[in-house]
Amino acid sequence: MAGLPKVSSEFGEEPVLDFPQDSAPQGFHVSVLKEGTGPAVLPGRNISVHYHGQIWNGNIFDSSFKRGEPTSFPIGVGMVIQGWDQGLVGKNVGSRVLLSIPPEKGYGVNGHPGAGIKGTDTLVFVVDIVGIS
Repeated sequence: MAGLPKVSSEFGEEPVLDFPQDSAPQGFHVSVLKEGTGPAVLPGRNISVHYHGQIWNGNIFDSSFKRGEPTSFPIGVGMVIQGWDQGLVGKNVGSRVLLSIPPEKGYGVNGHPGAGIKGTDTLVFVVDIVGIS
């Protein structure tokens, strides 16, 4: 999709992002980089993912890839930021998904100072959906 970062690496490998421009595109964007063949992610299920989180054209603020193990949490029920709930529900296990999340679907106007995220930052995630339960 034009205007979104290019991701160099495959499912299961730590992503490296190449940003196409200095400013993020307006709005919320979801791009399936690799379509999985597993079951669909449904609201209320626990999802297991590997993810890379980076501020648009800025610092990596969190990465399960760097920790070496996926993380799990309920999806589609308000336990994570809106961009994750809206961008991952309906995707299949085995998918790699790129999310460009504006502040209103991320951490809002207050940001997340502990992670270095300002209230104006667009967040970019590469998410590998590795399982559901």
